[in-house]
Amino acid sequence: MTTSTLLADRQAAVARLEAKTFFEQLSKNEKLYAHYMAKASFAGSRIILAQTNPHGPEIFDLIQSVFTTKDGRMVDIDQLQKDSGVSKESFEDFVQYATQFLGNMSNYRSFGDRKFIPRVSAEDIQRIVEASAHSQKALALWESTKEEIFSVEPSAKTLLGFPEDGHVSGYYSSNITKADIKLVQDYCEKIPLDPLNTRLFKDEQGYQLRIASAVAKDPESHTLPNGASLKVHYGDFSAYMTEVAKNIKAAIPFAANENQKAMLKHYFQSFESGSIDEHKESQRYWLKDIGPVVETNIGFIETYRDPQGVRAEWEGFVAMVNKSQTEKFENLVKNAPNFISRLPWPKDFERSVINAPDFTSLEVLNFATAGLPAGINIPNYSDITQVLGSKNVSLGNVLTAHAPTIRFPFVRDEDYDMYTKYRLQAFEVQVGTHELGHGTGILFTEDASGTRNFGDHIINPLTNQPIKHWYQPGQNFNSVFKNIASSYEECRAEAIAMVLIPHLDIQAIFGHEGEEAEDVIYTSYLNMARAGLAALELYDPRAKKWGQAHSQARFAILQVMIEAKLAEIVHTDDNLEVHIDRSNIRSVGVPAIADFLNKLQVYKATADEQAGTDFYNKWTSVPESWNTYREIVIAKKLPDRVYVQANTVLKDDDTVELLEYDASPAGMIQSVIEREL
Repeated sequence: MTTSTLLADRQAAVARLEAKTFFEQLSKNEKLYAHYMAKASFAGSRIILAQTNPHGPEIFDLIQSVFTTKDGRMVDIDQLQKDSGVSKESFEDFVQYATQFLGNMSNYRSFGDRKFIPRVSAEDIQRIVEASAHSQKALALWESTKEEIFSVEPSAKTLLGFPEDGHVSGYYSSNITKADIKLVQDYCEKIPLDPLNTRLFKDEQGYQLRIASAVAKDPESHTLPNGASLKVHYGDFSAYMTEVAKNIKAAIPFAANENQKAMLKHYFQSFESGSIDEHKESQRYWLKDIGPVVETNIGFIETYRDPQGVRAEWEGFVAMVNKSQTEKFENLVKNAPNFISRLPWPKDFERSVINAPDFTSLEVLNFATAGLPAGINIPNYSDITQVLGSKNVSLGNVLTAHAPTIRFPFVRDEDYDMYTKYRLQAFEVQVGTHELGHGTGILFTEDASGTRNFGDHIINPLTNQPIKHWYQPGQNFNSVFKNIASSYEECRAEAIAMVLIPHLDIQAIFGHEGEEAEDVIYTSYLNMARAGLAALELYDPRAKKWGQAHSQARFAILQVMIEAKLAEIVHTDDNLEVHIDRSNIRSVGVPAIADFLNKLQVYKATADEQAGTDFYNKWTSVPESWNTYREIVIAKKLPDRVYVQANTVLKDDDTVELLEYDASPAGMIQSVIEREL
């Protein structure tokens, strides 16, 4: 890994989330509800900083200090550049670094989990810091963070992952081993205690499991099977969780119905006490709240960035329903049992009752997260979704957010016009079928009383023998499949999308018929293969480690396409092109991906972690011969997208004002400063 590959983008693709039109259509109470839930979501933002990199909060404070006036407003950037005496280019490079840090809520990319460093010199940053209004505070922060900001050695520390492997993680102390993590995890499954909202530390006295909650209480002492001490501490991130809970409580009077009120009360109890059971209860009411005008969800949700795959990153979103777009997804849902029946596994491997999911298209007002997704399927609690189903969400203004025009690499000239014409439409269908896919498939389980959700007649279609593995009490998919769970499940959902997309009745739901539908189908397959090739950017050949769950998943599907001879990567000089055999998508591509998908589902359903891991690692292993491809992919890397979000402000007359910002680095920085995190 060379230093040049770690440099911040010269010019980030800054896009604005357009939400004003939909926000202005809300009633006064709906605006107040949205305001307080947005405040609650952002109140936990600093948790993301600490979960990603222990040094993250200080770098964030440094950036805030440099770009804030003494009265708390955004500085005049041009004046700061002049006062600092650095060149315009150097100053712009620092602004770009700050923008990308704020967009990722870390100096590690949210898409790729790899560190990025400034293009500007340390000497020039110091001059900028010295010229800032809060120079005394900023200089102290600079002195304590500059080594972390620029350090690229050892190279393992430029990646998030297990501390034992030399990587960085905010979920664990640096002295924690994989054996330590497994020891505590196995014990937590037996107690049981869900680790979603925890961090794990080790000192001379033993282990500390820190649970995020507003209220602290005396530590609970446990003795692990090996005799080591485990103390469970409540009150991790107490100040932030207190602020989260306060804003959720303030939102309750403006809830639209009793389900929302009950949901908020359980959120409040969860964040006050640290109880995951209370959060689960909130999700049961959330699932009952069908088609609200203002949609929101909040908590420790996704486990992508925990190397063990069991601890979740803070996030929260508030969005408004786009009724016209939602109609498409509602039609997808109405036919969900029909579409799901087309998936390749036996009926016994599907849920006995398919709860029609709620599927809406949302326009995001605010999303407190390290990286905005295009779609969501939640909750992630399998014991809830297996019974009650899930909500599927397409984030419309994330899908359509525009950044400066770019040329997409790896697409043939003869495909390019069609690709750019149908890329967004194809991705919309992909998001819809992908999120629908997350809600499919049974997990075979046994509860604490010994009751199983399956009978002895269940046969494993891969062995033609009775199933030998299932989930034991206290286990779930993430705890069993561990660090591959997130990527494995994303791959399963992506494969489901690829199997369903060629069906013309699905295309018709999204308004595509005839030759246009065929073009969208071809573009979908081309886009998936292109994404699988571009994924190489997020693979580290030295550590043999993938940095992003979706990218690893898409690489696997590309490999399936290549083995089936549906796809080919053509290498000419310093360029790569993706070729797809359009005529064989249904006859060759779909059967190959369906066979691959069937195995993914069977291993997941039967808790066969060993076979599932071996299978997935086989398809996501990168041959050394592809290192040349990777070098070309990195050379053609597109700048990461950064999203500028609006802020809501409560006025003296209890009305809510929406503040919007320019789609520019300065707009990004100003929006975060005025968020008062």
